[in-house]
Amino acid sequence: MNLDDQLPLRYRFDKVVTKSYESILASCEKLKETVEPDYKIKISGHHIWLHIGLLQREKHSPHLHLEIEKMEDGNTFVRGLFGPDPVLWTMFMFLHFVVGGIFVIFTVIAFSKWSLDQSYKFDLLVMFAMVNAWFLLYFIARLNRKKGLKQARELEVLMEKILE
Repeated sequence: MNLDDQLPLRYRFDKVVTKSYESILASCEKLKETVEPDYKIKISGHHIWLHIGLLQREKHSPHLHLEIEKMEDGNTFVRGLFGPDPVLWTMFMFLHFVVGGIFVIFTVIAFSKWSLDQSYKFDLLVMFAMVNAWFLLYFIARLNRKKGLKQARELEVLMEKILE
């Protein structure tokens, strides 16, 4: 995998490995105990979550979600998703909805004032500020992703140990 700077905020990948489903879960359980303070591994059904440990975790630290599925030929299909910490992602989505809601509300107000021949300059100013806030949120997310790239590579190495 190539985790370079041109990737989207939440990098997805698919992989077919020759290791069986059961042996992947067994190696994950075995590795879980050896990497405990530095990394946190959660297993639920056919989902595996790899997180940076609490001592090394930053607000920009990524996590890796793996979904493993048995294939008929004995191989295992792995879907992966690198993403920001779920709490941070939820906060960013909340802020996007707030900014979008304010934009829509002031668009309706500006249209109403325009149709009533009243001044709507303040409403246009707020709408412009919300567009700038959208761009700001996007660039903050890109910056956080760039800061977490080193830890994403560490999670990739940990994943390779599980899938070997």
